[in-house]
Order: sequence, then C-alpha cells, then structure tokens
Amino acid sequence: MLEMFLEKTKFENHEDFVNNFKIKVPENFNFGYDVVDYLAEKTPDAKAIIWCNDEGDEKTFTFSQIKERSDKAAAFFLSQGIKRGDFVMLILQRRYEFWTSIIALHKIGAAVIPATHMLTKEDIIYRNNAANIKAIVAVNAGDVLKHVENSLSESPSIKCLIAVNSKGIDKELSQIDKQNHPLWKDFTSGTENVTTEQMLAFTQLERSEISKNTDISIAYFTSGTTNQPKLVSHNFLYPLGHIVTASYWQQVKKGGLHLTVADTGWGKAVWGKLYGQWIAGCCVFVYDYHAKFKPIDLMKQVEKYKITSFCAPPTIYRFLIQEDLSVFDLSSLEHCSTAGEPLSEEVFNKWKNITGLELKEGFGQTETTLSLLNFGNEKVKPGSIGKSAPYYNVTLLDENFEEVVDGEVGEIVVRIKDDVFPGLFIEYYGDEEKTKSVKHDGMYFTGDNAWRDEDGFFWFTGRSDDVIKCSGYRIGTFEVESVLMQHPAVVECAVTAAPDPVRGQVVKATIILAKNYKPGSDELKKDIQNFVKNTTAPYKYPRIIDFVDELPKTISGKIMRKNLRKE
Repeated sequence: MLEMFLEKTKFENHEDFVNNFKIKVPENFNFGYDVVDYLAEKTPDAKAIIWCNDEGDEKTFTFSQIKERSDKAAAFFLSQGIKRGDFVMLILQRRYEFWTSIIALHKIGAAVIPATHMLTKEDIIYRNNAANIKAIVAVNAGDVLKHVENSLSESPSIKCLIAVNSKGIDKELSQIDKQNHPLWKDFTSGTENVTTEQMLAFTQLERSEISKNTDISIAYFTSGTTNQPKLVSHNFLYPLGHIVTASYWQQVKKGGLHLTVADTGWGKAVWGKLYGQWIAGCCVFVYDYHAKFKPIDLMKQVEKYKITSFCAPPTIYRFLIQEDLSVFDLSSLEHCSTAGEPLSEEVFNKWKNITGLELKEGFGQTETTLSLLNFGNEKVKPGSIGKSAPYYNVTLLDENFEEVVDGEVGEIVVRIKDDVFPGLFIEYYGDEEKTKSVKHDGMYFTGDNAWRDEDGFFWFTGRSDDVIKCSGYRIGTFEVESVLMQHPAVVECAVTAAPDPVRGQVVKATIILAKNYKPGSDELKKDIQNFVKNTTAPYKYPRIIDFVDELPKTISGKIMRKNLRKE
C-alpha cells in the first residue's frame, strides 16, 4: 500500500530519493483505520504478527484478526471511560496484546505512552503525574503490577487499571485498597466479552471526531541521565514518517518477515515492529523471552522462521560474531541494519563475511523518525550513519549557528521547511521552555554532534555536552569509543572525562572484555592504548582504563556516564 501514501516509490539514487520522495498526507489520517483496517479488507489472510516465546508457545495473527481484536479492545477501552485525548500507559513487555492495544487506542483517539516493564514505583509515579495518565494497561509479570499498585496513592489521575495475563491476580495483589483505588480489570475477558451495546458505542464514533492529524497519538518518556525524563509527543502523522525507516532503510518487503530487537516499551519497537512494516505489508516477528537474554537465540529464530530482514544495535552484532554462526542456516536473511551505538569496521566486515550482507547504519532520535541513513544499495562507509533522509534537510552548525565545513564537527540540525512534517515531534509535553530551546528559527537542534566527509556522509561523534577537554584538545567520547570497539578485546565500553591536575581532564575508558580476555593485565591495557594511538589522533588515547563486568545503564539501556564520572 505504499502507493497510497507516496507519489513515487522507486528511486535511482540518494539524490533522487531526497528530492522526489513525497508523502501524500491524508486530511485525517488514523493508522488504525487507514492501514490496519484497509489491510484487513484487502489482504485479510496476510500475516501481520508471528509471536513466540522461550517456553514453546507460538501464535500467528492475520490482519483480519488484528482488526477484529483491536475493534473489541477499542470497545472495551471506551466502556472503561477511556476517550479521545486521554493518556494511556502500556507496560506490556513483548506481549502480543501490545499490538491490539495500541491500534485500539488509535481507533478511539487516545494518546499512547509505551513504557518498559522495568519501571519501579517512583518511575511510575513520575510518569503518571507528568502526563496526567488516566489508565494503565500492564502485564502480570515480575513485579510490574505491584509497582503500579504501590504508585496509586500518589497518582490521583489514574482511573482505570487493566491487566494482561492476569492469572492469580487476586492473590498476588492482596494489598489492593479496594475502597480508594480502581480495581484491576482483566484484558482478555474484557475484550472477548464485549457486549453488543459496547461495540455499538464504538462503531458509532464519527471518524472526523475521533482524531485530527495534529492530535497527540503517541508519546515517549526519554531516559534522562542527569534530569527527569522528558515526554516527547508525536501526532497522528508519525506512522507515515516511518515509511522511510522500514521500506528504505530496513528494506522490509511485502510478504516478508522482519525482526527488530526491541521491547515494546521503547521507541525502537514502533520503528521496527509496527508502523512502517505494516504500511509495507510486511509481517513482524516477536520473540518474547523470559529467561536471561542470549543473542544467539535470535539466530535460532532466524533459521526456524525464515526471517528476511533483521535490525539490532551494534552490541547484538558484536556478541553474535563471537559465536559459531556456521551451525545456523541464515540464508533467508536479505537485509540487515543497525543504529544507536558505534559500529566498528571489524564487526561490519565479520558480519559481511558470515552472511554476505552489509550492515546499513542509520540515525534518529525519540524526537524524530529516521533522520540519516545509508540508502538502498549505494556505497557503504562502515561507521558512517549515512546521509540525510527526505524531509529532514540535515545540516551541521557551530556554536554561532554557522554551517561548518566538511571535516569539522558541528551539531546535527534539522531545517524545517514544511509545515507538514510527518515524523518530527510536536513538543516536550508540558514544557514549553524546553521545547523552544530546541525548536526555533525554523530548525530543530538535536543536541548530537557529527562531521561530514567530502562525499556527504555523516559521522557521529557524540552529544554536544559530552566533550572531554584535555590539554586544550576537545575530544568527543563517541569517537574514542568507536576506535576502542575495533579492538578484538572490547565488547562494550564507555569513555568519560577523569580529572587531572596537569591536563585538566584525561580520557578514561571503562571496558567490558570479550570472553577470551582476562582483566588485570597491564600488557592488555598498553595494547589497547597503543591501538587507539595508532588508529586515531594520539592525544585521544585513554590514559586510564578500567575493566568491569557491566556498565551502569538507564532503564532504556543508555550508559550512565555520570555514574562513571563520579567513580
């Protein structure tokens, strides 16, 4: 159905892509009706989701089944008092009910906030009050429901609680104050037993009154390393922005099967498990694991289900290339992509040697859709995040808002030429000052730095505020990490500034070693230091190296460098 939304779908090269890619924006777009219901009518038996877990369970849902289930869920949500504009938080891990719920909420015009199952009581209280959340749909796994329960006394906006997989719920939540707090409703029975009256109330909704393009459809709390998370809000055109993500970066195809490694609590899930994939007519694959995650298990799924396209962060690829992948049949894979961390040339080359496929990098933020990408079958420069995506008009500016020359580091800035910009966030909800600090003068300032080479490829260097000043040199943490990741002993690392009485600051590297290397060796430290000196400018080498078993991270998986700095 790409032809429904694009004036042109085939492009000769990146220049053609940027200049002639144009989205035909409907007057009143709603993904639930205009994509899901359309596909249910035109291709009712086409597969939408293949879901399995590590306990041997498996389910397949067609587009007609997704429509039926989402309609019932929409009717159920309406009956619980959820309506247009209400914020609803989904804490559903990797449960298939996530897809039913998010489509249902789109269909009634509510605003969805996906959230991770790793949130604690304090996290939930903050989110409930920051967004005035009305309802929570949560999975009965681990301590999720208990943390929600414990947040209620300080969350006055919550009026509705809905539990998924709620066996034994009464016993597990015996501490519920049934007089002062809403009771948990069971999602399965609530949706399966929708009454005729409830369904009629849903079907009688007027499309023109359900949602407008400018309404908030989905919002994400960004994980802050120094401040409380910001609520990044997107409108109902957001899914259209992910046409580029899925069709022209991940290169999913109609009738294919795509796997993106992400839980439903993160933005990457709708980047790779929903919007763009379904617009392209591609089925999404979901692996719901409960035991400790092992990247090698993904390859078992690729082989078993014949997955055609795969997207994962570089960390996953780094772990995979250390395994013997020759025991798997990976011939079904046609395309692989990656984003979010430094990709070393070593990982790029080893993966290509194993699979015959080049890893295509991309760049984007919670505030955007894909902003930079390696396009089509054009030349790839390992480590580069590619070139500008359509609509984004990416440039690099210095601290005086002047464009930098090739080879010079500047802030990644998006020039907003069009009033209708499918994919760019509306605002930081409830924080006008913060919004204006990054969106002004017809531009969005990403806060991320990069440099551009003579061929127009962008190379990420790190956050604008994450710079080490050593003996007069300015050193980006990301560029040092990128070099370190090329060393065979390094699986994961974080570079931070350490105070120094002579130099002001020096580079410190905190490193997780590959399984064949042992910490405690001065020889290994010197080898890593010399490797950096010989690979990049010598002044960037880490004068301090610590070997650790794990790095401190936020609940979204971002390294907490402030903790390392304190240490």
